[in-house]
Amino acid sequence: MLRNSIWIVLAVFVVEAFGITLVSSWIGGLYTLLVIALTSLLGIAITRFEGMKVLEDAKRQMSEGKVPGRTFIDGICVLLGGWLLIIPGFITDIIGFTLAFPLTRPFYRWLILMWIMKKMQNGKFTIYRR
Repeated sequence: MLRNSIWIVLAVFVVEAFGITLVSSWIGGLYTLLVIALTSLLGIAITRFEGMKVLEDAKRQMSEGKVPGRTFIDGICVLLGGWLLIIPGFITDIIGFTLAFPLTRPFYRWLILMWIMKKMQNGKFTIYRR
């Protein structure tokens, strides 16, 4: 598991470095840094706004006595999207924006639900209690 994680991080680093180099050859190094900084700041603002919406939705659902399952997964998507937006690079920014943006988030929600269902069917989904 750790070995796979190291390979994934290394692959993301190489792809992002290639993307940054390619974009900087098109628009210049200074503008590339500016675009990376602006996408990070915009991503932080979007993540904060969407995170607050998800939190308010969860509070409302819990006050109505409902379990905020879908909202919980939306929160995971927004958190992961915000984390990806902080990482400098264009591929992580695209994925981060689509995770944080409400119109594209249902696709990721569906992927997460399918992953959870697969783990539960295989008996590999474990809930630990304290």
